[in-house]
Amino acid sequence: MSSFLYRLGRRAVAARRAVFGAWLAVLLVVGGAFLGIGGTLDNDVSIPGTESQAALDRLGATFPQVSGASAQVVVVAPEGGQVTDPDVRPAIEAAGTHFAELDGVASVVTPFDELVTGTTSDDGRAGIITIQLDALSSAGTTAMKETLQDVTAQLDAALPDGGQARLGGQLFSAEFPEMSLTEATGVAVALVVLVLALGSLVAAGMPLLNALVGVAISVGLIFVAASVVPTATATPMLALMLGLAVGIDYALFIVSRYRELLAEGLPVPEAAARATGTAGSAVVFAGLTVMIALVGLGVAGIPFLTTMGVAAAVAVAIAVAISVTLTPALLGAAGERLRPRAARTAAHDTDPTPETPTTAVRGNRFFAGWVRTVTRVPALTIALVVGGLALLSLPAADLRLALPDAGALPASSTARQTYDLVSEHFGPGVNGPLIVTGSIVTSTDPLGLMEDLADEIRAMPGVASVPLATPNPSADTGIIQVVPTTGPESQETADLVHAIRDRHDYFLDTYGVDLAVTGFTAVGIDVSAKLGGALLPFGLVVVGLSLLLLTMVFRSVAVPIKATLGYLLSVGSAFGVVTLVFERGWFAGLLQVDHIGPVISFMPIVVMGVLFGLAMDYEVFLVSRIREDYVHGQDARAAISSGFQGAAAVVTAAAVIMCAVFIAFVPHGDSNIKPIALGLAVGVAVDAFVVRMILVPAVLQWLGDKAWWMPRWLDRVLPSFDVEGAGVRRELELAQWPEPGADDAIAAADLRAPGTARAVSVRLAHGGVLLVHGPEVADVSALLLTLTGRLEPADGIVKVDGLMLPERASTVRRRASYVNLDLASTEAVTEAIAERPRLLVVDRTELVGDPAQRAALAALLTRARDEDGLTVVLGAVGPAMLDPLTALAPEGAPVLALDLHAASAPAPAAPEPATSTAPSPATPATAH
Repeated sequence: MSSFLYRLGRRAVAARRAVFGAWLAVLLVVGGAFLGIGGTLDNDVSIPGTESQAALDRLGATFPQVSGASAQVVVVAPEGGQVTDPDVRPAIEAAGTHFAELDGVASVVTPFDELVTGTTSDDGRAGIITIQLDALSSAGTTAMKETLQDVTAQLDAALPDGGQARLGGQLFSAEFPEMSLTEATGVAVALVVLVLALGSLVAAGMPLLNALVGVAISVGLIFVAASVVPTATATPMLALMLGLAVGIDYALFIVSRYRELLAEGLPVPEAAARATGTAGSAVVFAGLTVMIALVGLGVAGIPFLTTMGVAAAVAVAIAVAISVTLTPALLGAAGERLRPRAARTAAHDTDPTPETPTTAVRGNRFFAGWVRTVTRVPALTIALVVGGLALLSLPAADLRLALPDAGALPASSTARQTYDLVSEHFGPGVNGPLIVTGSIVTSTDPLGLMEDLADEIRAMPGVASVPLATPNPSADTGIIQVVPTTGPESQETADLVHAIRDRHDYFLDTYGVDLAVTGFTAVGIDVSAKLGGALLPFGLVVVGLSLLLLTMVFRSVAVPIKATLGYLLSVGSAFGVVTLVFERGWFAGLLQVDHIGPVISFMPIVVMGVLFGLAMDYEVFLVSRIREDYVHGQDARAAISSGFQGAAAVVTAAAVIMCAVFIAFVPHGDSNIKPIALGLAVGVAVDAFVVRMILVPAVLQWLGDKAWWMPRWLDRVLPSFDVEGAGVRRELELAQWPEPGADDAIAAADLRAPGTARAVSVRLAHGGVLLVHGPEVADVSALLLTLTGRLEPADGIVKVDGLMLPERASTVRRRASYVNLDLASTEAVTEAIAERPRLLVVDRTELVGDPAQRAALAALLTRARDEDGLTVVLGAVGPAMLDPLTALAPEGAPVLALDLHAASAPAPAAPEPATSTAPSPATPATAH
């Protein structure tokens, strides 16, 4: 990965105009598609497999008049008046008639409808007009909403002074989130932090530009996708919030590393390439973890949440792609302007003198004192941090989840005002009525049956009233509207839903009716229950993924366990603070939280997924620097101090930016986004500043060398993920190996293939032939597979066609063909040559026993070598195989033999092309 990103960064610098043009073209195409075919957002929540969804689907076919969305208009007469007054009733009736004439309206119930009860308050002062849309209008188009608002405004104007009419209900239970100046303050704070961290306005502008381009593309794609896939209104805001945060942070990591490399004196193209290869590797790793966690939201099995997770993952993917392509292009365009002033001065000053300590130096001194403090008594630090975060997590036990309705909207919203007026005059349950429905096709008295069922439900605890119990026109399906005594979000309402469902068998046995509970409130309760059930499996997946990925990255057992436990503490703290604010009202006024009560059902799973990726991000950037110093020979505890000082500044800046972006969405944000934004802001702050920058160094100090222990068997089994750029550094260090200007087909020193004990050293020129023979099939095949990039070397140095292995294994595999004659015929050799490889390896040639076949194979190899300059490697197993192998070698080619039988053999003193290099004393096999 690091080698690929290194090359990508260098190409982006060289072709920066093409990179700018490509991203501009993508932006224009997405913008054009958005304007041309962009869809609209909705709040249609479907949860396949639940009782409420199945009942709702049946109603769509049997009782379409009640299966669509609904709206409410609450009319309040002036103080001391009633809705039946002669100056109020005509206005209400006229509005009802107007509503009924609108296209898409299935039915309208006014306070004066004799068939429905409960539409007028007990004191007669307030009345409700219920507008039922048909199933096709259930999502509610913008035009429909505007028309309903216009008619309601006319009704409000027609009422006498002191009267009012407000429009709300299910159709208006959520509002489309909009950006405001409050959210923009997060971007402003990010700019200030970037200027302080990077010391340059030009450098600070790059992460912001990258993030803005990324969110513009991702949000545009969301609206384009909304034309074919139902998309919730909160989806673009979540993608915007995440895209801004990670887009700024990822580019910051690369720009910061670039300036460090410039300070070391590297030229601009090389510094940009190395920054992309090193910091870019960690960016890709962090982005992948965030995307995996977001896509994992689909584990809940709720379509709108799956769509939200995929859309947010796409936003993160775009941020990663822009960071590793557009960022190096911008760095190349900026040129020397981003080189630190001290480095520029040193480049022109033959005798530089130390200057006053810079901000970076002062920052290092600050972080040096920080790490000394937290590691002085590591056991005490660990106890304080774990105990404090555990206490902060305790309130999370009281966290309640629900699907927010209009009661969670800002107090300035007319839908919220309607919700409050309904609660005030009719009781909170009227805002969330339940629908009990079932098939009554076998009944001979459908009206009497519905009334009997209504009486049964009316007598249940928690039921305020049953205003409607009626069959449909064809008398095959009945519905009962049930008004609870409590609001839609209360636990008592959920208990009532479960109580009605618990009596399912009783109703079936007594009345022969298969009843189900549905409606907007019941759907919300089922969503919350399903998400609650998915939380534990999702958490196990996230924790398991965390352990696996970090073990791959750090080659350690203790570090992943510590990182995962720290992540759980961060998540618990985030949930604890959300509970304190949204459930108990702490700082609710300061954060402009208008509604105290349950938070949106998918908040925990979204926060867990996103915070997982961000926590791994900080863990990688901080601990990889510590491990880098440890691997390069520093004492385990000394490496903590040096590595911490090298990474703490950029982690601090990144965390501050993240917190600023997230917290800016709380005061004026969408009601669905508010708790998510607060949870992420708190989670990032705790994870970066407490867990990663206090707990991590303390734990590493406490463990010492044990922190980096890993069983050998586990090290062999797990693949390696180079997020530290070690591959790039190794390639650069060995760029002139085995000698400047070398152009070998194969060059190896002390190379040991996996699963073998012998190490070999060899150099083979292009167009040459290497004959490998030994006593064991596994030894010969493992070496040949290693030379073609199909196995990773266990030890040593090897280049094939000038490409380092294993760093460039993918390219070597494309250039080198491997044929095993134990698994294929000699015709496979012809097919391999037809692909025109640079290197051809033929294994198990001893199996070609027929003289004619051997002669034909030798002729084929000779022709390929003469026409294309093909380099050939032949392998055989068994004693005395050198002569048969030599007979197969193309005529006229320089031949090199590698005998794996030999216990030891001296290498030629002076290596030449097509001869061997001197092996180390430990190499029992040598090329001759």
